[in-house]
Amino acid sequence: MAAHRKPRQRPIGPTARTAATLALTGAATATGFGGSAHAEPPPTPAQVKARVDALYQQAEAATEKYDGAKEAADSTRRRLNALRDETARKQDGLNSAREALGSFATAQYRAGGFSPAWQLALSDNPDRYLADAAFAERAGDQQAAAVSRVREQLREIEQLRGAARVQLTSLRSRQAELRRQKTTITGKLGEARRLLARLTPRQRSAVTGDGGTRGRASRSASDVRDALAQAGPAAAPDTRAAAAVGYAYAKLGSPYVWGATGPNAFDCSGLVQAAYRSAGISLPRTTYAQIDAGRRVSRSELRPGDLVFFYSGVSHVGIYVGGGLMIHAPNPSAPVRLAPIDLMPFAGATRVV
Repeated sequence: MAAHRKPRQRPIGPTARTAATLALTGAATATGFGGSAHAEPPPTPAQVKARVDALYQQAEAATEKYDGAKEAADSTRRRLNALRDETARKQDGLNSAREALGSFATAQYRAGGFSPAWQLALSDNPDRYLADAAFAERAGDQQAAAVSRVREQLREIEQLRGAARVQLTSLRSRQAELRRQKTTITGKLGEARRLLARLTPRQRSAVTGDGGTRGRASRSASDVRDALAQAGPAAAPDTRAAAAVGYAYAKLGSPYVWGATGPNAFDCSGLVQAAYRSAGISLPRTTYAQIDAGRRVSRSELRPGDLVFFYSGVSHVGIYVGGGLMIHAPNPSAPVRLAPIDLMPFAGATRVV
């Protein structure tokens, strides 16, 4: 029976109990309270503003790339459609030529049987036969030319199809680039929205403010005339620059929407493009191209209507209106508005007209 006895357990002493309690307490603290004990303090409004500004700048840089890729994709799609239309027209012509050759071949088959020499010998009217034979020879030459044209049409159609395949591959590549940039933009803007949502309304207003110019986002017609007079539209290079400035003033308060070119919403380069389009001048779609669309001018030479660019990557643009101010489409948290040009790092300026 002794072999089946349970081993005798030693009682836990005070020292052992104390050690076990401390160990359990430490484990509980590490697991249950470690998150709160070591949690980072929430970011200050200043930190949120810095992060949101950086996110908006990154999103805007991606937006300009998106705009460029979309412009290229649209152009590629137009070329592809033109190639397809031309191929269809060539195919219709080829089908008609093939039908004509088929009719001629059928007629030849039905007229066959005797050789030309026997047909001449047995003919009741040899002179008429010889005249008909000469006509047939000329018709044969014409059919040979028709066959040659069919072959040329086949080569042209194959070339068009090859060019269409190249354009289709290019279009798919550009569409993939659009998807990548869209993912980047939505990710950056989503993160910015989440950061702003953690602030109080007053803090959020301070973070998204624009140097005290937000109150000037909406103006009456008389205010616009006064502002234009103060900005000095007469000093614009010509009436077209003044017209572009006037258009920009009329759009104050319009929402920012990435990829938009008006008439009711804009991104930064979309506003510039729409303003000058209203003045009869066609500008490229992106900031990278717009900065090279005219003559470069220094900051000290600025006149109303000049395009002003910001950041080292030239990812933002506005329209200078005089008095050290510009009109621009800032970001999704702010409408089209007036702002000082020293609000962002200045990268250069261009005079379009």
